Amino acid sequence: MPRTFRFLAIAATVVYLAGCLLAQNRPDWTQPFPSFRIVGNVYYVGSKGLASYLITTSQGYILINSSLESSVPLIRESVEKLGFRFADIKILLISHAHWDHCAGSALLKEMTGAKYFVMDADVSVVESGGKTDFQYGTSPATLYRPTKVDRVLHDGNEVRLGDAVLVAHLTPGHTKGTTTWTMKVSDGGTTRNVVIIGSPNVNPGYKLVGNAKYPQIAEDYERTFRVLKALPCDVFLGAHGDYYGMEAKFARMGHGAANPFIDPEGYKSYVAEKEHTFREELQKQSGTQP
Repeated sequence: MPRTFRFLAIAATVVYLAGCLLAQNRPDWTQPFPSFRIVGNVYYVGSKGLASYLITTSQGYILINSSLESSVPLIRESVEKLGFRFADIKILLISHAHWDHCAGSALLKEMTGAKYFVMDADVSVVESGGKTDFQYGTSPATLYRPTKVDRVLHDGNEVRLGDAVLVAHLTPGHTKGTTTWTMKVSDGGTTRNVVIIGSPNVNPGYKLVGNAKYPQIAEDYERTFRVLKALPCDVFLGAHGDYYGMEAKFARMGHGAANPFIDPEGYKSYVAEKEHTFREELQKQSGTQP
Protein backbone atom coordinates (compact mmCIF):
# COMPACT_ATOMS: atom_id res chain seq x y z
CA MET A 1 0.00 0.00 0.00
CA PRO A 2 1.47 3.43 -0.97
CA ARG A 3 2.46 5.57 2.00
CA THR A 4 -0.21 8.23 1.32
CA PHE A 5 -3.04 5.70 1.24
CA ARG A 6 -1.66 3.95 4.32
CA PHE A 7 -1.70 7.26 6.18
CA LEU A 8 -5.28 7.98 5.09
CA ALA A 9 -6.38 4.51 6.18
CA ILE A 10 -4.79 4.99 9.60
CA ALA A 11 -6.36 8.44 9.96
CA ALA A 12 -9.78 7.06 9.07
CA THR A 13 -9.38 4.30 11.65
CA VAL A 14 -8.43 6.81 14.33
CA VAL A 15 -11.52 8.90 13.60
CA TYR A 16 -13.72 5.81 13.69
CA LEU A 17 -12.28 4.66 17.01
CA ALA A 18 -12.79 8.15 18.43
CA GLY A 19 -16.46 7.85 17.55
CA CYS A 20 -16.66 4.41 19.13
CA LEU A 21 -15.25 5.80 22.34
CA LEU A 22 -18.58 7.57 22.75
CA ALA A 23 -20.05 4.12 23.27
CA GLN A 24 -18.15 3.75 26.52
CA ASN A 25 -20.48 4.69 29.34
CA ARG A 26 -19.18 7.81 31.05
CA PRO A 27 -19.21 7.70 34.87
CA ASP A 28 -21.71 10.57 35.10
CA TRP A 29 -24.17 8.61 32.94
CA THR A 30 -24.83 6.21 35.82
CA GLN A 31 -24.26 8.62 38.71
CA PRO A 32 -27.51 9.33 40.60
CA PHE A 33 -28.80 12.89 40.73
CA PRO A 34 -31.62 14.28 42.91
CA SER A 35 -34.98 14.27 41.17
CA PHE A 36 -36.71 17.65 41.20
CA ARG A 37 -39.48 19.74 39.70
CA ILE A 38 -38.21 21.95 36.88
CA VAL A 39 -41.36 23.90 36.12
CA GLY A 40 -45.09 23.21 36.20
CA ASN A 41 -45.66 19.48 35.75
CA VAL A 42 -42.17 18.79 34.32
CA TYR A 43 -39.71 16.91 36.53
CA TYR A 44 -36.09 15.79 36.17
CA VAL A 45 -35.66 12.05 36.89
CA GLY A 46 -32.38 11.31 35.12
CA SER A 47 -28.80 10.70 36.20
CA LYS A 48 -26.10 13.33 36.44
CA GLY A 49 -25.19 12.87 32.78
CA LEU A 50 -28.29 11.43 31.07
CA ALA A 51 -31.46 13.48 31.16
CA SER A 52 -34.87 11.88 31.65
CA TYR A 53 -38.04 13.87 32.17
CA LEU A 54 -41.36 12.99 33.80
CA ILE A 55 -44.47 14.83 32.65
CA THR A 56 -47.31 14.33 35.12
CA THR A 57 -51.02 14.45 34.28
CA SER A 58 -54.29 13.38 35.88
CA GLN A 59 -54.37 10.41 33.49
CA GLY A 60 -50.87 9.09 34.18
CA TYR A 61 -47.34 10.10 33.20
CA ILE A 62 -45.14 10.59 30.16
CA LEU A 63 -41.45 9.74 30.37
CA ILE A 64 -38.90 11.16 27.95
CA ASN A 65 -35.74 8.99 27.62
CA SER A 66 -35.30 5.56 29.18
CA SER A 67 -31.50 6.05 28.97
CA LEU A 68 -29.33 2.93 29.54
CA GLU A 69 -30.89 -0.36 30.60
CA SER A 70 -29.05 0.06 33.90
CA SER A 71 -30.67 3.49 34.24
CA VAL A 72 -34.20 2.15 34.61
CA PRO A 73 -33.97 1.31 38.34
CA LEU A 74 -32.45 4.75 38.93
CA ILE A 75 -35.30 6.41 37.03
CA ARG A 76 -37.83 4.38 39.03
CA GLU A 77 -36.24 5.47 42.31
CA SER A 78 -36.25 9.11 41.16
CA VAL A 79 -39.92 8.95 40.18
CA GLU A 80 -40.91 7.37 43.48
CA LYS A 81 -38.89 9.84 45.55
CA LEU A 82 -41.06 12.56 44.03
CA GLY A 83 -44.13 10.72 45.33
CA PHE A 84 -45.29 9.34 41.96
CA ARG A 85 -45.99 5.74 40.97
CA PHE A 86 -43.53 4.33 38.44
CA ALA A 87 -46.24 1.99 37.16
CA ASP A 88 -48.34 5.01 36.16
CA ILE A 89 -45.99 5.87 33.26
CA LYS A 90 -48.31 5.44 30.28
CA ILE A 91 -46.22 6.81 27.40
CA LEU A 92 -42.49 6.53 26.70
CA LEU A 93 -40.79 8.99 24.33
CA ILE A 94 -37.13 9.49 23.38
CA SER A 95 -34.94 12.28 22.08
CA HIS A 96 -33.18 10.00 19.59
CA ALA A 97 -32.28 6.36 18.97
CA HIS A 98 -28.79 6.23 20.49
CA TRP A 99 -28.17 3.65 23.21
CA ASP A 100 -27.62 6.25 25.94
CA HIS A 101 -31.19 7.51 25.51
CA CYS A 102 -33.19 4.41 24.58
CA ALA A 103 -31.36 1.21 25.61
CA GLY A 104 -33.62 0.96 28.66
CA SER A 105 -36.85 1.14 26.67
CA ALA A 106 -37.51 -2.61 26.47
CA LEU A 107 -37.11 -3.02 30.23
CA LEU A 108 -39.16 0.07 31.01
CA LYS A 109 -42.00 -1.17 28.80
CA GLU A 110 -41.91 -4.53 30.56
CA MET A 111 -42.03 -2.91 34.00
CA THR A 112 -44.75 -0.34 33.32
CA GLY A 113 -46.67 -1.42 30.23
CA ALA A 114 -46.03 2.04 28.74
CA LYS A 115 -46.66 2.60 25.03
CA TYR A 116 -43.54 3.53 23.06
CA PHE A 117 -43.80 6.43 20.59
CA VAL A 118 -40.84 7.06 18.23
CA MET A 119 -40.20 9.42 15.30
CA ASP A 120 -40.55 7.62 11.97
CA ALA A 121 -36.93 7.90 10.83
CA ASP A 122 -35.65 6.35 14.09
CA VAL A 123 -38.12 3.45 14.23
CA SER A 124 -35.93 0.97 12.33
CA VAL A 125 -32.98 1.77 14.60
CA VAL A 126 -35.01 1.20 17.77
CA GLU A 127 -36.61 -2.00 16.47
CA SER A 128 -33.25 -3.38 15.30
CA GLY A 129 -31.57 -2.64 18.62
CA GLY A 130 -29.29 -0.05 17.03
CA LYS A 131 -28.12 -2.17 14.09
CA THR A 132 -29.49 0.15 11.40
CA ASP A 133 -27.92 3.30 12.87
CA PHE A 134 -25.87 4.97 10.13
CA GLN A 135 -22.84 5.58 12.37
CA TYR A 136 -22.84 3.02 15.18
CA GLY A 137 -24.74 0.06 13.73
CA THR A 138 -21.67 -2.16 13.51
CA SER A 139 -20.27 -1.29 16.95
CA PRO A 140 -21.30 -3.96 19.50
CA ALA A 141 -20.91 -1.54 22.41
CA THR A 142 -23.71 0.67 21.05
CA LEU A 143 -26.31 -2.05 20.50
CA TYR A 144 -29.25 -2.75 22.80
CA ARG A 145 -32.36 -4.87 23.09
CA PRO A 146 -34.67 -4.33 20.09
CA THR A 147 -37.90 -2.72 21.21
CA LYS A 148 -41.29 -2.71 19.49
CA VAL A 149 -42.65 0.74 18.69
CA ASP A 150 -46.35 1.20 19.46
CA ARG A 151 -46.90 4.46 17.59
CA VAL A 152 -44.86 5.89 14.72
CA LEU A 153 -44.58 9.66 15.01
CA HIS A 154 -44.19 12.19 12.23
CA ASP A 155 -42.96 15.76 12.30
CA GLY A 156 -45.49 17.99 14.04
CA ASN A 157 -47.47 15.17 15.66
CA GLU A 158 -48.97 15.82 19.07
CA VAL A 159 -48.71 13.42 22.00
CA ARG A 160 -51.60 13.92 24.42
CA LEU A 161 -52.23 12.52 27.87
CA GLY A 162 -54.63 14.14 30.31
CA ASP A 163 -54.13 17.88 29.98
CA ALA A 164 -50.53 17.59 28.66
CA VAL A 165 -49.80 18.19 24.98
CA LEU A 166 -46.30 17.62 23.62
CA VAL A 167 -45.32 18.39 20.02
CA ALA A 168 -42.71 16.29 18.20
CA HIS A 169 -40.37 18.34 16.00
CA LEU A 170 -38.12 16.42 13.61
CA THR A 171 -34.60 17.83 14.09
CA PRO A 172 -32.45 15.31 12.20
CA GLY A 173 -28.72 14.93 11.64
CA HIS A 174 -27.50 13.52 14.93
CA THR A 175 -29.78 10.60 14.05
CA LYS A 176 -32.21 10.52 11.17
CA GLY A 177 -35.15 10.83 13.56
CA THR A 178 -33.80 13.06 16.31
CA THR A 179 -36.78 14.69 18.00
CA THR A 180 -37.04 17.99 19.84
CA TRP A 181 -40.04 18.12 22.16
CA THR A 182 -42.02 21.25 22.99
CA MET A 183 -44.90 21.85 25.36
CA LYS A 184 -46.62 24.66 27.20
CA VAL A 185 -46.84 24.53 30.98
CA SER A 186 -48.56 26.67 33.57
CA ASP A 187 -46.14 28.29 36.01
CA GLY A 188 -47.84 30.34 38.69
CA GLY A 189 -50.40 31.69 36.28
CA THR A 190 -47.86 32.26 33.50
CA THR A 191 -47.63 30.03 30.44
CA ARG A 192 -44.08 28.88 29.69
CA ASN A 193 -42.75 27.39 26.44
CA VAL A 194 -40.62 24.34 27.25
CA VAL A 195 -38.11 23.07 24.67
CA ILE A 196 -36.30 19.74 25.15
CA ILE A 197 -33.61 19.61 22.45
CA GLY A 198 -32.96 16.17 20.95
CA SER A 199 -29.35 16.84 19.91
CA PRO A 200 -27.69 19.13 17.35
CA ASN A 201 -24.23 17.62 17.95
CA VAL A 202 -21.90 16.44 15.19
CA ASN A 203 -20.20 13.46 16.80
CA PRO A 204 -16.57 12.48 16.12
CA GLY A 205 -16.39 10.43 12.94
CA TYR A 206 -19.59 11.82 11.40
CA LYS A 207 -19.21 12.28 7.64
CA LEU A 208 -21.06 15.40 6.53
CA VAL A 209 -19.86 15.09 2.92
CA GLY A 210 -20.17 11.97 0.79
CA ASN A 211 -21.93 9.90 3.45
CA ALA A 212 -23.22 6.86 1.57
CA LYS A 213 -25.35 5.70 4.52
CA TYR A 214 -26.83 9.15 5.10
CA PRO A 215 -26.47 11.23 1.91
CA GLN A 216 -28.62 14.14 3.14
CA ILE A 217 -26.99 14.47 6.56
CA ALA A 218 -25.70 18.04 6.02
CA GLU A 219 -29.08 19.19 4.69
CA ASP A 220 -30.76 17.60 7.69
CA TYR A 221 -28.53 19.50 10.11
CA GLU A 222 -29.41 22.69 8.21
CA ARG A 223 -33.08 21.89 8.71
CA THR A 224 -32.52 21.27 12.42
CA PHE A 225 -31.00 24.68 13.02
CA ARG A 226 -33.81 26.38 11.10
CA VAL A 227 -36.35 24.59 13.29
CA LEU A 228 -34.54 25.25 16.58
CA LYS A 229 -34.11 28.95 15.82
CA ALA A 230 -37.83 29.28 15.08
CA LEU A 231 -39.07 27.68 18.31
CA PRO A 232 -40.23 29.98 21.11
CA CYS A 233 -38.39 28.97 24.27
CA ASP A 234 -38.67 30.00 27.90
CA VAL A 235 -37.49 26.81 29.62
CA PHE A 236 -34.41 25.33 27.95
CA LEU A 237 -33.84 21.58 28.43
CA GLY A 238 -32.12 18.82 26.46
CA ALA A 239 -31.11 15.18 26.14
CA HIS A 240 -28.06 15.74 28.34
CA GLY A 241 -27.96 18.07 31.32
CA ASP A 242 -24.73 19.68 30.14
CA TYR A 243 -26.58 21.12 27.13
CA TYR A 244 -28.23 23.64 29.43
CA GLY A 245 -26.04 23.74 32.54
CA MET A 246 -28.37 21.53 34.56
CA GLU A 247 -26.12 21.06 37.60
CA ALA A 248 -25.34 24.75 38.04
CA LYS A 249 -28.97 25.73 37.58
CA PHE A 250 -30.14 23.08 40.04
CA ALA A 251 -27.70 24.48 42.63
CA ARG A 252 -29.32 27.92 42.28
CA MET A 253 -32.88 26.72 42.83
CA GLY A 254 -34.76 27.54 46.01
CA HIS A 255 -32.79 30.62 46.98
CA GLY A 256 -35.54 33.15 46.41
CA ALA A 257 -34.37 34.04 42.90
CA ALA A 258 -36.18 33.44 39.63
CA ASN A 259 -36.28 29.89 38.30
CA PRO A 260 -32.84 29.45 36.63
CA PHE A 261 -34.29 27.00 34.10
CA ILE A 262 -36.21 29.89 32.53
CA ASP A 263 -33.38 30.78 30.19
CA PRO A 264 -34.42 31.94 26.70
CA GLU A 265 -31.08 33.66 26.08
CA GLY A 266 -29.18 30.53 27.08
CA TYR A 267 -31.23 28.61 24.54
CA LYS A 268 -30.41 31.06 21.75
CA SER A 269 -26.72 31.03 22.63
CA TYR A 270 -26.56 27.23 22.71
CA VAL A 271 -28.24 26.86 19.32
CA ALA A 272 -25.98 29.51 17.78
CA GLU A 273 -22.87 27.84 19.19
CA LYS A 274 -23.86 24.41 17.88
CA GLU A 275 -24.72 25.81 14.45
CA HIS A 276 -21.31 27.50 14.30
CA THR A 277 -19.60 24.21 15.22
CA PHE A 278 -21.57 22.37 12.53
CA ARG A 279 -20.69 24.91 9.85
CA GLU A 280 -17.01 24.83 10.76
CA GLU A 281 -16.96 21.04 10.48
CA LEU A 282 -18.87 21.13 7.19
CA GLN A 283 -16.41 23.64 5.74
CA LYS A 284 -13.50 21.53 6.93
CA GLN A 285 -14.86 18.36 5.37
CA SER A 286 -15.84 20.04 2.11
CA GLY A 287 -12.53 21.87 1.80
CA THR A 288 -14.11 25.32 1.62
CA GLN A 289 -13.33 28.53 3.48
CA PRO A 290 -15.81 30.44 5.65
